[in-house]
Amino acid sequence: MFEDFGGQLLEWTVIICLIVIAISVVILLIRIIIGPTNADRAVALDTMGINLMAFAGLTAIHLVTTKLNDVILLIGILLFIGTIAIAKFIEKGVIIDRNNH
Repeated sequence: MFEDFGGQLLEWTVIICLIVIAISVVILLIRIIIGPTNADRAVALDTMGINLMAFAGLTAIHLVTTKLNDVILLIGILLFIGTIAIAKFIEKGVIIDRNNH
């Protein structure tokens, strides 16, 4: 009886978390579109990437698989590179410096 309750509790928790993350992604999309500054847009985009990682992790839990672990790592790596590129663009105005000496 308690094993069945634990499985149902996990399933409902994962579904509720997926719904909350979906609502968060919609709010972040609004912040990306109407953000007052580029820094606000960059932070919202970074947070959206973290939400996508959480979404993939919760989907892996819901499907009882480890196949999505590589996807989570790939999103994290791309998110890190994108954050560095956005930060450099906000600071200097260009991403790739070309110094022709």
